[in-house]
Amino acid sequence: MPSRYLSFRCSVPWLLLLLQALFLSRAFFAFPSAHDFYFSSSFYPVFQDVNHMVIFGFGFFLMVLRRYGYSSTGFNFLLIVLGVQCSVLVEDLLLLLRLQYGEFGVESLARAVMSMTAVVISAGAVLGKANPVQLIVMSLVELIIFHVSRCINITYLEVPENLTLMHVHLFGAYFGLAVTSCFPEPPPGLDKNRSTPKSELFSVLGTVFVWMFWPSFNSVLAESKSQAVLSTYLALAVSAVAAFMLSALTSKDGKFRMRCFNPPLKLQDTSGVHFTFGLPAVLGAVAAVVLRVVEQGIVEQWSDLSSLGYLIFLEVGAFCQTISTALITGLITGLILNIKLLKAVHVSKYFDDQFYWEHP
Repeated sequence: MPSRYLSFRCSVPWLLLLLQALFLSRAFFAFPSAHDFYFSSSFYPVFQDVNHMVIFGFGFFLMVLRRYGYSSTGFNFLLIVLGVQCSVLVEDLLLLLRLQYGEFGVESLARAVMSMTAVVISAGAVLGKANPVQLIVMSLVELIIFHVSRCINITYLEVPENLTLMHVHLFGAYFGLAVTSCFPEPPPGLDKNRSTPKSELFSVLGTVFVWMFWPSFNSVLAESKSQAVLSTYLALAVSAVAAFMLSALTSKDGKFRMRCFNPPLKLQDTSGVHFTFGLPAVLGAVAAVVLRVVEQGIVEQWSDLSSLGYLIFLEVGAFCQTISTALITGLITGLILNIKLLKAVHVSKYFDDQFYWEHP
């Protein structure tokens, strides 16, 4: 490796070794839930779908930069395999503290992979700016905070457990945007953050992967799986048609185009997680409140307005708690990531694989 590049030999391997030893200690010290291992052969295909979505879907989705393909897929895979172990460990601690109930098995692994979606989305916002040490620290901090946010929603706001996992998109997008706002902006003349037709094609392929497996993701913990799959697929289909329609209507020459919101909003958002995950999550949360109110009002014939108001308070409270926690803790995490100990990368080295990988 050329001398002008900063070496992570003294930090990354030892950090990974320390974390792996900590995660493996779970098996040796056997938290209470470890004895309750179970395996459901019928649940495994759904777990596979979620795993494919996170590893393949987001791995390709993040390959939008022309000189950052190795890092996009490689760091995504590293964060997932580390984060899933961390998420399982956090769930064990919550079980130990009686803040959460369940048992260890394929379903808990699926919850861990789903929780990692928040981290992968956040990583897309800081793509090309954060080094491996910063990404690992960000992942661990975000996972812990996301689990705490879920516990608050479940315990105090009475949100069903399966619905709290649907907040991963909201939490991940705005946590990542808050983190990336703490990083220096790349200089105007830096062209390494551009995409190419080939990198854009890989990103579109990743988006299609995510689209394909999204019904499994939404239904993995739902009580009525068939209804969740049907509703999700129809919603995705309508959204895809609307995206093509609006893209053609809003472009000057009537051509389809991607990623057109960052310049007017002046966001530091490398892979467009704000309009891919953040805005849809906000719209989905608002729509969920409206539909829940209409459904409850029809059932009760609009007779008990106090219970309806309480329901609105809980739904809106869960949304506000999730997004505010993501923004505040993301901002604090971004400030922490820029301390000298974590070896922040100079802006001139942003968006470059050669800083981390040996090329053939």
